[in-house]
Amino acid sequence: MNDQPFKLHRLLLVAAASLYILILLAFEHHNGGVVSHHLLQREDLPAISNWWGALVVPVLSWFLTGRIYKRVVTTYPLAVTAGLTASLLFGVTLSVLFQYQQEQLLAGMMLSLPVLALIFPLYRAEFLLGFILGMCFTFGALIPTGVGILVVLMSYILHKTLRPLLGYVYRSASGAIGSR
Repeated sequence: MNDQPFKLHRLLLVAAASLYILILLAFEHHNGGVVSHHLLQREDLPAISNWWGALVVPVLSWFLTGRIYKRVVTTYPLAVTAGLTASLLFGVTLSVLFQYQQEQLLAGMMLSLPVLALIFPLYRAEFLLGFILGMCFTFGALIPTGVGILVVLMSYILHKTLRPLLGYVYRSASGAIGSR
């Protein structure tokens, strides 16, 4: 088995993610200082510096691309690329809505996640990586990682339990209607 193409793709993705966070940190450093985010946006709670992203993003991207490799074995199929891209755009959209204080749209998008989790396997590594990278420019790396892990857990539970149950109910109802 030749896994050289995957290794190259993995290195390029990790390098791109690392370069992205380093450029973001350099930009922040030269424009007023690296931002720190207070938990729950409350000044009385501890702040988390975006400097942590210099460590978290490379390690997380290396780990998550390894998880993808264990699942797909050689190269990134279209589904992995589409999942990474879609979750990246979702994260960017959430960040932009947050920056422009569009709370209703932001809440609507967050509330759409359980429905999306029933349709798509949001618990997979490519979705988490895209989500985190998409939100880094607004929230740093740690807050999106925490939120992303909660989304992964919720998605796994819904996708593995409620989705099969709904499928069973649908098939049962279809069979009952079809036998009339």
